[in-house]
Amino acid sequence: KPQPGGRRGADLEGVLPDHVNWKAHNYTHLHEQPTVFYALCCILAITGIDSTLAVQLAWGYLVLRIAHSIVQATTNYVPVRFLLFLLSSLALAGMAAIAVRATF
Repeated sequence: KPQPGGRRGADLEGVLPDHVNWKAHNYTHLHEQPTVFYALCCILAITGIDSTLAVQLAWGYLVLRIAHSIVQATTNYVPVRFLLFLLSSLALAGMAAIAVRATF
């Protein structure tokens, strides 16, 4: 029976080597949590928040996510990835708290 022409990324999970899948997973992750970051940056800019802490958290989030992407695309060592994800999530939560305070 002939296979259909196109395939979904999930169909390639067991076919491609792990180190190739790591990069594909990282690309998917870049469309998840970072979109919240973009929205928070817009909210903070629109509300005119002049917070040094918000800027520091935003830069911290950015640096941590870059480090997370590098680890995921190269070694994919999960304990380090988890720590970077946790710290970046805390930075994002801090930004969200500042944005909530600014809008109420």
